[in-house]
Amino acid sequence: MANVVGKEDRKAAVAAYKERKSVAGVFALRCPSAGSVWVGGAPDLDKIQNRIWFQLKMGGCPHRSLQAAWNAYGAESLVFEVVERLEDEELAFARAAALKARVAHWVAALGAEAI
Repeated sequence: MANVVGKEDRKAAVAAYKERKSVAGVFALRCPSAGSVWVGGAPDLDKIQNRIWFQLKMGGCPHRSLQAAWNAYGAESLVFEVVERLEDEELAFARAAALKARVAHWVAALGAEAI
């Protein structure tokens, strides 16, 4: 019986995960050691840090200056922060346009490099 309950709990958890709302927004990566800031946008802020850290660990980050900072100063030197969460937008193209505009704003405001 316990095994059946475990399977049902697992199915419910997977279903809840698939139905959750993702929050789009703008994030910043700071490397005080290098004096650098990178700003990017993501359709799902909950997942972007893991994705970037994985790319950096594997040495395959497409942003050369970010990869260079990671290689020179290590993981502990990078700080991830969410700088803005976007309002829920139903239309994908509208969300993408809003995200692009907000990234440009934060790049200028922070004197950062866009990623």
